[in-house]
Amino acid sequence: MRNDIKEILLSEEQIAEITAALGKKLTEDYAGKDVLLVSILKGAVVFMADIMRHIDLKCDVDFMVVSSYGSGVKTSGNVKIIKDIDIPLEGKDVIIIEDILDSGLTLNYIINMLKERNPNSIEICTLLDKPSGRQSEVQAKYIGVQIPDAFVVGYGLDYDEKYRNLPFVGVLHPDVYTK
Repeated sequence: MRNDIKEILLSEEQIAEITAALGKKLTEDYAGKDVLLVSILKGAVVFMADIMRHIDLKCDVDFMVVSSYGSGVKTSGNVKIIKDIDIPLEGKDVIIIEDILDSGLTLNYIINMLKERNPNSIEICTLLDKPSGRQSEVQAKYIGVQIPDAFVVGYGLDYDEKYRNLPFVGVLHPDVYTK
């Protein structure tokens, strides 16, 4: 599996530093607020588990399963909610925890849907920001690191449901997904 990785973009140590710094910033910014962390499954589950241990606040946690089906390595932007949030959002400060902000199409859809439920606020916290892939105006307030236009896997990110269990973020060799 590691032979399929062209290069490592973020090591385990770098990820640990990023999650600690983001957790500290979220703790400062959301002190005294009614916080709900929302993880977009499956990719963001690893990041969510790590970052929430660095957030020193009382907060609720919930999950969404979203499919933006299409084939290959690009989203179609056609969003289907498979599992919605169970916790009411009214009066909550919602932080969407995401693994990667790429096209922004899926997050744009989710944010617009969640706004209708009257939260106090909605912000995005993403480990990876790939602005070169952006197709919507969605921006994250909390960003771990910007990455180049590359197909990345590991630390929750997958290709064909594989590679999520790698402890780092790496660039997948193109010959793996162009076959």
